[in-house]
Amino acid sequence: MKRFLLLVPLVLPLAGCLNIKTHHTVDPIQINVDVNVKVDKALNDFFGDLDKKAGATP
Repeated sequence: MKRFLLLVPLVLPLAGCLNIKTHHTVDPIQINVDVNVKVDKALNDFFGDLDKKAGATP
């Protein structure tokens, strides 16, 4: 027990020399959602039907 009490004053000043660095980065996330495909298909279907009707009647 005496040895432990003698080592404590020697170890405590060295514990203050410990240095821990942490580094956190937050990277941006880029998300591209293409809804033009659905709109383009719907427009092609709609106008395609109109083109067929217009082509059928002279």
